[in-house]
Amino acid sequence: MIRTPLRPLARILSARDKGENPDAIEAENRAARHAEIQTNARRRARTRLGVMAGCFVIAFGTVGVRMGSLAASQPSEPRTQASGARIISQRADITDRRGRVLATNLTTHSLYAQPPLMVDPARAARELGKVFPDLDVARLTKDFTGTRKFVWIRKVMSPEQMQAVHDIGDPGLLFGPREMRLYPNGKLASHILGGAGFGAEGVSSAEVVGVAGVEKAFDAWLRDPGNEGSPLQLSLDLTVQQAMEEVLGNGMKVMRAKGAAAILMDVHTGEIIAMASLPDFDPNNRPAPLLKGDASDSPLFNRAVQGQYELGSTFKIFPVAQALDLKLLNPNTMVSTKTPMKIGKYLIRDFHNYGAALSVTDIIVKSSNVGTVRIAQMLGPERQQDFLRKLGFFEATPVEMVEAPTGKPLVPSRWPAVTSATVAFGHGLAASPLHLASAYATLANGGRQVRPTLIAGRDRAEGPRVLSEGAARTALGLLRQVVVRGTARQAEVEGYAIAGKTGTADKPRPGGGYYGNKVVSTFASVFPVDRPKYALVLSLDEPTSAAGGGESRVAGTTAVPVAAELVRRVAPLLGLQPEVKAPLPTVERAPDDGLKLVSN
Repeated sequence: MIRTPLRPLARILSARDKGENPDAIEAENRAARHAEIQTNARRRARTRLGVMAGCFVIAFGTVGVRMGSLAASQPSEPRTQASGARIISQRADITDRRGRVLATNLTTHSLYAQPPLMVDPARAARELGKVFPDLDVARLTKDFTGTRKFVWIRKVMSPEQMQAVHDIGDPGLLFGPREMRLYPNGKLASHILGGAGFGAEGVSSAEVVGVAGVEKAFDAWLRDPGNEGSPLQLSLDLTVQQAMEEVLGNGMKVMRAKGAAAILMDVHTGEIIAMASLPDFDPNNRPAPLLKGDASDSPLFNRAVQGQYELGSTFKIFPVAQALDLKLLNPNTMVSTKTPMKIGKYLIRDFHNYGAALSVTDIIVKSSNVGTVRIAQMLGPERQQDFLRKLGFFEATPVEMVEAPTGKPLVPSRWPAVTSATVAFGHGLAASPLHLASAYATLANGGRQVRPTLIAGRDRAEGPRVLSEGAARTALGLLRQVVVRGTARQAEVEGYAIAGKTGTADKPRPGGGYYGNKVVSTFASVFPVDRPKYALVLSLDEPTSAAGGGESRVAGTTAVPVAAELVRRVAPLLGLQPEVKAPLPTVERAPDDGLKLVSN
């Protein structure tokens, strides 16, 4: 900036020449300079005031907006933030469909020692051995008297044990608070829940993680703090589950079976109301896995989901239902049952000689292998496979358990004529009881595919149609006749019309072939048949019934009576009102010209 001099030489010389006072020029210039300085100062002051006013407006506006947002939001507890890694120990509860607790958390304590702080290490080791008899006192004494600075003693303990340790009075014995998983119902629904254990551990907390069942399948969800403690609600009904396990356990003892499994499923939603596998275990004290031998010998083995069994004659309704759907026959169509039937070098026989021909209805009622194979031959291997695939027999069930993928059906890699024949009556393809329950639910709900689930109340899209409604209804009528006058007559429960099919399958030997005296007997059913609501599958592993003074292994005398007792117990719990006289569904009658003999 160029400043104007107060006494410019040119003006001073001019003023002197004119006789004027040069000091007046200086005074004039000084006044002008002061005026300019004041003008600039006022301008700067106004700018600063404007900036400060803007800052105040922004600051108070931000505070006002924040106060408004806080006023409109839901109140929440303040949360502190801590630096460093943190062990998340909180885990959501698991409840049944009515909100009753199946799994929850219990505050307990761990026990550890710091030997440098101990007064009498040897005595502390001896006293701990009295409190915890499973401890190795000699090893504990060595750890306490050696060079170790830290020793884990117990991950969890009861309040009584904690008090006993406290009474020892050694300052080197220290407690750490933590949570453990508690299953208040003990063994009830143990295979479904699975169990939990400890992950990351510290002296003051431990991470609880799922190790099996839904605990592991939903481990991330159960540990997610974002759920804010909301429980995982299963589709199980605790009361029905208790009744199922009690009846199944008693039936297993009476029938002298090696194991047992049962599934009760809503045929419309696929929700599993109860599912049991015996023998079972207590998830509060989960046993170690079986490292050798037959996996099914372990109580951890879930027969309902992981078991891969040839399910015998319960499969016979599938080719019949498919043929009804394709209008290849009707319930009164006569089919050749001349036995034995030869396919290649193999002979297929019926348990009894039923004569030259039976109606389709009687093929199901009398459980004719030959008649079922004749119907399967009408379908052909490709259509047979396609139908079974739609029913879910070619893939693992989508049920929400980590064990589900291990129960993928054992499907033949090749499908020659003899395989098509044996699969038609339930041999050559091994699947779980849960697969069978889903397939029977599909028949019961009018022919739409059912996908089993353990989660209650979820919105689910209606499954694709597998079978026409008319064919599904007719198939149920055939299954009802099995209970009325066929191999499942002992399944008749007063007040509740049941439709179902028995199946007795020889157990395969590990090295090939089949055992001569070991079977898996199964009863697959639907009730009430006039308004189908539930599918029930019950299976016994190696049963032997002493009914009638002799030994019997067939499903009609082993699995069926147990299933009948189960329906008798759970139907009232499910809110089903008994009928004074249960109506029988009418089997479709074909005109006389519709009767025909089907033969090769």
